[in-house]
Amino acid sequence: MRISMPLFIICLVVLFTTNRICAQKIIHPGLDQTKEDLEYMKNQVLKGEQPWKNAFDKLKDETDLNFIVTPFTHVLRGPYGKPNFGGDDLSKGANMAYNCALLWYITEDKRYAKKAIEVIHKWSTMLWDFDYNDAKLLAGWTGHLLCNAAEILRYTESGWQKENTDEFVNLLLGVYYPLLRFYYTQANGNWDGAIIHSIMAIGVFTDNRQMFDNAIDHFLHAPFNGSVFKYIYPSGQCQESTRDQGHVQLGLGEFAGAARIAYTQGVDLFTIADNRIALGFEYTASFVLGKKNHGYGPISERVKDVRDNYEYVYRHYSAEGLEVPYTKAAADLIRPKASRSILTAQRAPSSYRKRKSGTPKPGRIAYPAGAMEISAAHPPESIKVAPGESLQNALNEASGTGKWVIAGAGIHTLSTTLKVPSGVTLAGEGLRTVLFLDPSSGIRDAIANTDDNMHDVTIRDLVVEGALKTEIPSDPNSSRSYRNGANRGGIIFLASKEGGMKNISFINVTVQNCTYNGVLVSGATNVNVINCDLNENGSSVVPGPKLQHNLLLTHCSNITVKDSRLDTSPFGCGVSISQSKEGMITNCEIARNGYYGVLISESRDISITGNLIEANDRSGVMTEFLYHGSDNISVKKNIIHYNNGYGVESYGVKDIKAESNTYAGNGKHKDQQKLSTEKYIIME
Repeated sequence: MRISMPLFIICLVVLFTTNRICAQKIIHPGLDQTKEDLEYMKNQVLKGEQPWKNAFDKLKDETDLNFIVTPFTHVLRGPYGKPNFGGDDLSKGANMAYNCALLWYITEDKRYAKKAIEVIHKWSTMLWDFDYNDAKLLAGWTGHLLCNAAEILRYTESGWQKENTDEFVNLLLGVYYPLLRFYYTQANGNWDGAIIHSIMAIGVFTDNRQMFDNAIDHFLHAPFNGSVFKYIYPSGQCQESTRDQGHVQLGLGEFAGAARIAYTQGVDLFTIADNRIALGFEYTASFVLGKKNHGYGPISERVKDVRDNYEYVYRHYSAEGLEVPYTKAAADLIRPKASRSILTAQRAPSSYRKRKSGTPKPGRIAYPAGAMEISAAHPPESIKVAPGESLQNALNEASGTGKWVIAGAGIHTLSTTLKVPSGVTLAGEGLRTVLFLDPSSGIRDAIANTDDNMHDVTIRDLVVEGALKTEIPSDPNSSRSYRNGANRGGIIFLASKEGGMKNISFINVTVQNCTYNGVLVSGATNVNVINCDLNENGSSVVPGPKLQHNLLLTHCSNITVKDSRLDTSPFGCGVSISQSKEGMITNCEIARNGYYGVLISESRDISITGNLIEANDRSGVMTEFLYHGSDNISVKKNIIHYNNGYGVESYGVKDIKAESNTYAGNGKHKDQQKLSTEKYIIME
């Protein structure tokens, strides 16, 4: 077993059950800056060094000591700030408190300390609760700001008294934490980014290591949209990239803010998974600055204004030797308008750990995959079908001839299941061809086989859309498949005996948003899934969660799954292989699935090689025992990290080899794999 040492060290840092970690003393001041960092900032300002001096002057000009603190007992904030009772007042107050605390530290002018103390005191003694749609989000936005201010005040000669500490802790643990502690992973990921940020800050201020560790665990392993891996993909694309760039930058800033506090406390979340935070910032900054990036789904052109959250990330990575050119360009652009973010961006030089220079490298395993902008060339004798014309008639005509049926660019609305006969290729014109089963049909499966001895069939270069609409809403999270109660299947090929179907290939196919299986093949030999994008398939519809997946292969043989993206099944696996033999899963991205990444049961001669398997809610690879168990399973040379269970887990396998895999951050155990000979049946 090969373990990447830098990642392994990080993994050990975040294993919360070890006595060494639990015993670590929390550093104070210990949020955005340490004592050394604050002193460095102060000295740079007093020496007139740039950019500190200009940022300081700007912050002083912006900070009105006549600011009237207006606390509320009940703070209400609705979606997009409507209605809003006390939300803006709290946000302004939290920012004022932090600004004044910094100015107090630099100037030693007690007026600033007094104002910061006043803000915290009035809100601490007035606020009872948050309510309405954005309650958790508002608390996440403001909690870490107030904690930063209080942390500076508490550990300087500011006039902060014990009663100030007591009333503020009462606010944090009596109002903020009860609201935030259960997180909210169903929302867009910027929510949990903010919640993690503030819970981590509360844990530091209250010296609660367990709370701090819980926030780190959530940062690494949360379900749905809640973890950094659910938010930032290996390419750098973010969960909200198809929504708008304002929310993306907000989410990135919150996750980076949480990582910043962790770094202060000695836990490095910036370097994990090949500098995943840097990848997210680089992808987004390059896009808002005009570069066109490949994306899964159209990357939104909305709200491309550069937000003020690049400076710290740029300074952090560059100080450690990593070049982030687009993040730097965004920071350079916003710097003349910024103040506090500039003052707090650079730590004392001794705080950084110099690493090998270079730039963050986006993941290239199975990237890009699925239907593309440009499709394969079509044979001249192909049968072309325009949207609105009958694909079924064309397939029937081509049956047994080996001809291609080309679904032209556009939306092909199917009134019933499209039945595929033997000896045909069904092709599209890439992403521009969408096959969509009319929801009013009441039928589950979009595509099925005509008979159970189907053979020599290829489907390629098209999209099968399982959502209830083909239009992409402004907030794609609102239409995720787990929110859809309809039973919608993608491509379902079923035979009545093993080997009944033969020679089935899927090439550059995208199947997405199906609540049932995305692709299910049962009873076939020679099955090929090549460069496909199967994502967001497998929800909790009947027969229930954990039973439908992005890709499900049963009673199959001679299987090849290669260069494909098998991601984000809300309740299922990236790929599940059951009662099958002679298969290989190679060079695939298998990530963010709600159950296991790869699930093997009662199968033999299966190899899993060279894949990226990350951020699945159970183990990365599971070989389960049911009655006989599996035989000859090989798991080699994969990157398997930050899954919520083991990297590799198996029970009752006759011969399993798990070798040369790179593990990091899987679960909460020291051991990254569990290979048990016990004939243990998973019951949950």
